[in-house]
Parts: sequence; structure tokens; C-alpha cells
Amino acid sequence: MSYLQKGNSMIRRTTAAKGLALAAVLSLGLAACASSDGGSGDSTEGGGGGSSEPLKIGTILPVTGTLAFLGPPEIAGVGLAIDDINAAGGVLGNDVSVEWGDSGDSTDLNVAKSTATDLIGKGVSVVIGAASSAVTLGVVDQFEEAGVMEISPANTAADLSGYGTFFARTAPPDTVQGPAHASLIMDDGHCKVGFLVQNEAYGNGLRDYVQEALEKGGCEAVYGGNGEGHEFAPGETNFGAQVTDLLAQKPDAISIIAFEETTAIVNELVAQGWKFDGTTYFVDGNLSNYGDDFDKGTLEGVQGTLPGAQADDAFREQLKTWYTENEGGELNDFSYSAESYDATVLAALAAVKGNGTDGETISKNIRAVSGANGGTEVKTFADGVKALEAGEDINYVGKSGIGPLNESNDPTSAFIGIYKYGADNTYTYQRQIEGKIEE
Repeated sequence: MSYLQKGNSMIRRTTAAKGLALAAVLSLGLAACASSDGGSGDSTEGGGGGSSEPLKIGTILPVTGTLAFLGPPEIAGVGLAIDDINAAGGVLGNDVSVEWGDSGDSTDLNVAKSTATDLIGKGVSVVIGAASSAVTLGVVDQFEEAGVMEISPANTAADLSGYGTFFARTAPPDTVQGPAHASLIMDDGHCKVGFLVQNEAYGNGLRDYVQEALEKGGCEAVYGGNGEGHEFAPGETNFGAQVTDLLAQKPDAISIIAFEETTAIVNELVAQGWKFDGTTYFVDGNLSNYGDDFDKGTLEGVQGTLPGAQADDAFREQLKTWYTENEGGELNDFSYSAESYDATVLAALAAVKGNGTDGETISKNIRAVSGANGGTEVKTFADGVKALEAGEDINYVGKSGIGPLNESNDPTSAFIGIYKYGADNTYTYQRQIEGKIEE
């Protein structure tokens, strides 16, 4: 891994790791699982001002591991945001710089912990990441103890709602994706669902919310449900016995909640004669363009859910250009790119509002700039700075379309995209719905 100086912003150049009818009225008013301990409190802003040093942002995003396919779009989102921030004059008169870091995955948390130590040592004030909820749970306390604000663009585990004052996210908790995923399955006419789920915070948590919504709809989990002990370890490669046991229960649909393990799962399902078209469902952790990884038509008709608004064409082109110029490759997946962009812009706006670039100042002001106090709607960093300098409260409405952060530092609303695979084993956008989180 090498680094290329671009202005005052450090841009990394590396070979990226290999990339991943709803009801007319769908109620997603769900209670966020906010902790009563260590939450963000009632304050939406801080005053005074902290460090006047140039803002240094770190990343802890997956360059290696089972979520490496999410690395490129998230890296592009952060990089493009920093370029846009600096083009608008930077933060408090200085360009923003970035220190890039690998999160790895939950199979080896030493990667993330080493990256966290390195980023803290380099003096970052805020970190964008991780992609994996389990990885974040392994490093979030380390960052908080160092006074570093962590903002995840992709963590959805409900365990992280209200985790602490130095953690926020621009992706909604699984209390939103779970019911949407269940509704997608039931609206397709399925009611006997088998789960193949990885055994960690993300997999278990999302499965639980999907299962809960299925059971409320009068359906059942015939395999892999909560408490049955069928979960597999992250990084597992042999699914012969699990698939045999699952198919013996005669499910009419299968929900696969996994990361890179999905390739081995699909191959085993193929070997045992499962028909995928209209019966198989992916989630954000495995919604990827598989292409030639499988024979043509293998995934045709498979559907998936992905938190986040669909990136518009203009934004996609900007991301692709940034990635080609800075990473030397082609960007074909855009999962969580908008959330990564918005996480970076929110951090910068919080620093401007609080007149300081330290983690504590960003922590105290991030809810306010997200619109928790209402205020002037702004869609760019430049417009946000202009409004803040005029003494106005602001409501940053960014690329991802999330609502203001609540007291748990979760988005109060977010979109869930519905995607479908074609014969080429790549997915295309179908539609999206908006889910809201009730306090």
C-alpha cells in the first residue's frame, strides 16, 4: 500500500480487493433499541471550540476480509467527500487530510485493533467505519477512550444504538431492514423460511428482526431461527451438512445473511438442487455483483435488501472518476458510498459548527448539523458552512437521504432499497421504501 499526495489530502492508491411486490403501505415505525447507558444524552451541540489543528480523518474500512467488496465504494465516498470539502475551502481555513486504514473482518479482529492503534497514534480526530458491526464492537471503546469520534456508514446491528457519545452512524439499525426483508419474502407468497446466518452481532441481530416480522405476519422459520443453534462461524467454507438439514425442512424460501461465505453457500445449494429464482433472498452483507463467480443464470430472480438511497447517476459518475484517478481501478459497486460521503461531510460540518477539529467537538455537534434542531436545509458542505457562518441552525440532507440523528445517534429515517439479480449474476435497483425509527 502506497500513498499519493494530492494537495493537502493524502489519497491512497492500492489494488482494491474483490468486490458483493412490497405491500403498498409498509409500516416501519419501529422502536430503536437504544441503550439507556452511555447514550448521547439530550445535548445536540457543544460550544466554545476545541482544537484548531487541521482536521485529520481516518478510515477503518474493509480492504481485506469477507467484506472487502464493500471497501471500494466506501473508500470512494470518503475520498470524494474530502475532495469536495477541500474544494469548498476546507474546515476552519485548513484542508482536511485522511489516513487510510484496513478494518479486516470479524474473523481476525487484530487487524482492526492494529489499525485503530495506528490511527490514534497518527492523531486523527474522527474515523469513518467500520463496515462490520462486529468489527466496530471490537474497537469502538478504543476510539472513545482516545477521544476519537467514530462514524460508521454501514453498521446496522441494533446493539450499537446509543452505544456512546463517540459513536454515530449514517446507516439505519436492523430494526428497519429486518421488517422490510421479511415483507419482501411474504409479499412473494412465501411463509416457510429457512435461514443461513453467520454467528456474530450483525447476522444474529438481523435474523432476529426478520424472524420477528415473519412471525407477526403468521409465517415461520423452519430452519436457522433464533435459539436453534444453526448459525455458522464467520469465514466458514463447508456448508454441506447445513444445506442438507435446511432443505430437509422443505422451506419455500431461504434468507442468506452472510458476507463472503455466500459464494460457498450458493455453490452448495446449487449442488443440492435448490432453485433460486424467486425463492432466495440476500441482505446488505452479501448483495454484490458476482458475475462469473457462478454459472450464467444461477442467481437470476434472487432479491436483496440494502439500507440506503439509490445513488443517482451524477453521483455515481463522480465516484467512478474519483476511484479511477486515485485507486487505479473501476468502481462497479456503490453500496454504502452515499453513507460514507455523508458521514465525512457531517464530521466536517460538526467541526465547523463547534469551531474545533477535535473528536469531542465533533461528537457534541454532529446531531445538530444533521438537523436534530431543525434549521436551514443544506445539501452540500459549502452551503452548510455558509449557513453556519450566518448563525443559522442547519439540517444537512445528503446523498443517502437519511433523517436527522436521534439521541441514540441513529438516523431517524432511512431508505431500504430492493434489488434483483439478472441472468448475468449482477443486481439492479428495483425500488425503495422509507422506514422511520420511533424513539
